Amino acid sequence: MEKKLKSTAPCDERCPVRASLSLLAGKWTLMILFQINENTVRYGELKRTVTGISEKMLIQELNMLVENKLVIKKVYHQVPPKVEYTLTELGLKTLPIVDQLAQFGLENLV
Repeated sequence: MEKKLKSTAPCDERCPVRASLSLLAGKWTLMILFQINENTVRYGELKRTVTGISEKMLIQELNMLVENKLVIKKVYHQVPPKVEYTLTELGLKTLPIVDQLAQFGLENLV
């Protein structure tokens, strides 16, 4: 009996894995999405809960998430400034991925 080999598509610019990674591959991206989750989170909360990230990197990652339409940034013009972040509909679709990674980590790494 012949064994059928699974055919895989090349990972070119149309590759769905490549497209997903272009949105989610930042070192801190999934941790930020995990912290925001289904909540509205202020910048200061993210700075405290995503331990190890520099302020510059947090700002860059948040701007990238806003640009990629995964996160909504709401700025309140007041003193002191208030900025809140929530996940968009697209961002909410990443939560099952983040949850699976968290579950894998709990079962195998922690």
